[in-house]
Amino acid sequence: MAGPELVVDVAKIKKAAHSAIPLTITTYTLPHEIEVYMDEVLEVFLSELGQARIKDYLVYCLRELAVNAKKANTKRVYFESRGLSLQNPAEYEEGMKSFKQDTMENINYYLQKQKEKQYYIKIIFQARGSNVVLEVRNNSELTRTEFLRVQDKLARSRKYTTLEEAMAQVLDSSEGAGLGLVILVLMLKKMGLDEECFNLHVENGETVARITVPVNATKIESLSALTDEIVRRITGLPQFPENIMAIQRLINDPKSEIIDIARNISTDPAMTADLLKLVNSAQFMLPRRVDNIVDAVKLVGLRGIKNLLFSYGSQKILSDEHGLDQRSLWEHSKRCAYYSYNLAKNFKATNRTLQDDAYVGGMLHDMGKIIFSAVHPELLENIQSFCRAKGIEERTFEDLAGGMNHAEIGARVASKWNFPEALIAAIRFHHEPALMTTDYKDVAFTVYLANAFCEYETKGMNWDQIDQTVLQDFGFLSEKQFAKTVETFGEGYRMESIKQREASTGRR
Repeated sequence: MAGPELVVDVAKIKKAAHSAIPLTITTYTLPHEIEVYMDEVLEVFLSELGQARIKDYLVYCLRELAVNAKKANTKRVYFESRGLSLQNPAEYEEGMKSFKQDTMENINYYLQKQKEKQYYIKIIFQARGSNVVLEVRNNSELTRTEFLRVQDKLARSRKYTTLEEAMAQVLDSSEGAGLGLVILVLMLKKMGLDEECFNLHVENGETVARITVPVNATKIESLSALTDEIVRRITGLPQFPENIMAIQRLINDPKSEIIDIARNISTDPAMTADLLKLVNSAQFMLPRRVDNIVDAVKLVGLRGIKNLLFSYGSQKILSDEHGLDQRSLWEHSKRCAYYSYNLAKNFKATNRTLQDDAYVGGMLHDMGKIIFSAVHPELLENIQSFCRAKGIEERTFEDLAGGMNHAEIGARVASKWNFPEALIAAIRFHHEPALMTTDYKDVAFTVYLANAFCEYETKGMNWDQIDQTVLQDFGFLSEKQFAKTVETFGEGYRMESIKQREASTGRR
């Protein structure tokens, strides 16, 4: 994220705060300007999440962890240059005797070596569920000796009750060395947090230091209350269309015949035309063109048709031909649906059910944003009055309008419309796959990754910002492999769009 000019991109930080996208600053030498930049990003990030009051405490914590990561990397370079092993206790003791003095006397040399050997420090900011998560990662694994020393320092922090008491101890030269982590834990206590909010571990070849700070409970409650009120007051959103629900009930009835289901769909000519257009698109790769709904139901399958009906009904209710913002949202949704389907088809080929669920999940993942874009001015006034009456800060409403909680709004409305649980999960967790339970993990992961494809294409997301667990689940091990797949899918979608436009022009 950090560029040569180190300009704080406020819009990007706000987007990250609202959508759980992690912000990453990568450095090899941690110069002073990076530390200043890190502080500025943290300030904007925390302010956006209503946590500005704890900025000064977290600035200290983040700097302490970043400096420790830099020292760890310098230590690796120093030990390598002397031919010593960090894993050998005797050699570790020997190297540490001269490490500090030798590296301080020639620090630029060792920092340059760190850069050459690609020893990095990553500082990561993320809004995850109802928490602010700050991480410092470096790609030199903590040894057992180092881990035990850290645990010793953390244990020492328990004997202090106040930050002031620890600071007085720091001034005592006999005890002052290495109390940075002790002060960090006491800083957390000062914020009303316990030691459990700090975690240090090794993960995939990296040492990860993580601080988890619960977001202000009042803000979470306010967002939840506002979300409830929005969903309750959206009187412009009817119940899901009865004709579609009747077809859904028919599909769910094991006694139903395909011909009965097809006949019911055929009673709505517009629905029939739209479904045939969709099943003949490249998404479904059917062996031949389908011109009647009976064949469509046979080839796409009952679950596929059922999901397409949810998508069709939602678009009919939510579409507003006059809303430019909405058209942009629907275009993004169609692209995400195409990517979701093709991710499932190409990477999870044995799971046919996932292919059906992934397409409609991708189409409707941003339903909450689309709903908010269709909200009428009088409803906005009513919601603002609700904020004043309940003592909810206007800023919280602005956060909601800016996209915060849009996944929850979409999921609540989908639930109101009796959507399947898998689809509700895809909508609710499409920004936060790490919060997903195992029940519908596949569809939530697929829709999340499809959305990440879209963001990566438009440079809204970097490789480092994409959830590593999801990438591993789909077998993406390098950015080169990932970027090639995004490029291939993007070209496929472009060709499909041209075909659909040509077909539409030909019909007219």
